[in-house]
Amino acid sequence: MRSNRRQFVLSSLGAALLPLASTRTFAAGYPDRPVTFICPWPAGGTADVTMRALCVAAARELGQSVVVDNKAGASGMIGLKALAAAKPDGYTIGQIPISVTRFSQLGTVQIDPLKDLAYIARVSGQTFGIAVRAEAPWKTLKDLVADAKANPEKITYATAGLGGATHVGMEEFAIAAGARFTSVPYKGGAEALQGVLGGQVDVLADSSSWAPHVKAGKLRLLATWGEQRTTEFKDVPTLRESGFNVVVDAPNGIGAPKGLPADVLARLRAAFKVAAASPEFTAACARIDAPLMYLDAPEYEKYVAASVAKDKMLIERLKLKELLSKN
Repeated sequence: MRSNRRQFVLSSLGAALLPLASTRTFAAGYPDRPVTFICPWPAGGTADVTMRALCVAAARELGQSVVVDNKAGASGMIGLKALAAAKPDGYTIGQIPISVTRFSQLGTVQIDPLKDLAYIARVSGQTFGIAVRAEAPWKTLKDLVADAKANPEKITYATAGLGGATHVGMEEFAIAAGARFTSVPYKGGAEALQGVLGGQVDVLADSSSWAPHVKAGKLRLLATWGEQRTTEFKDVPTLRESGFNVVVDAPNGIGAPKGLPADVLARLRAAFKVAAASPEFTAACARIDAPLMYLDAPEYEKYVAASVAKDKMLIERLKLKELLSKN
């Protein structure tokens, strides 16, 4: 009788531990098939190019291919919604646009950045700038501001979408300059660039999609938006140097749906830490003058929380809810 009771207890204990053992076995074997990486921007844009290079390096560390799936639109929020809604098993990961901290508060996307996402790594920043066609009448940022003041809302500017980093940055700059421009939103930086090159819009406010065209003499770069001048365009002043206290770098981050098994998250963190320092990724960032801004998951999540607080103030200051309601 005592032997039967002991056998029953051991059997019950084994059954209780089975789910834990299965989870550990699953995590230890992760990944055993390709991983999907959702890029919330169109193929060919600067974010897409750098994320593809990052995925090549991460795939080498994971031992499985990382397949990029472009889901563009709504300033990166369509792809992010798909990411947040995916199964939290480590087989769907993607880029997290930092603008989610703003859009979530504006009510344009039903995602809580601190509750619905798992953070893997912050990897790099972006070099934003204001560029115009080479034949445009504005030789300097001072010329552009003077014309915008004299002709309110006449000058148009293209961005990757309403409420995104370039749109908000440009509006913040306009307030600091005491000028008024007209925003023309596109579905991504690549389309915005073509809008300016094609003459449909006057000014481009974007991350460094303009760089090769500036070097080729097709565009003129009037200012960059970072803390310091860029390596590639040392003769071009920052907004701050031009007298406008505006800095925008909108770091790119990698994340997954909330609820990843701890071992899977640790595996991804380790892989992307190596990938963020890889020759492929650093070279891709260097080509577009994007600063490396790596943070591991805990620090990255703290940065996101700080961005939520900052954007709350920015939404009120720029009257973003009113602005978006008009479009």
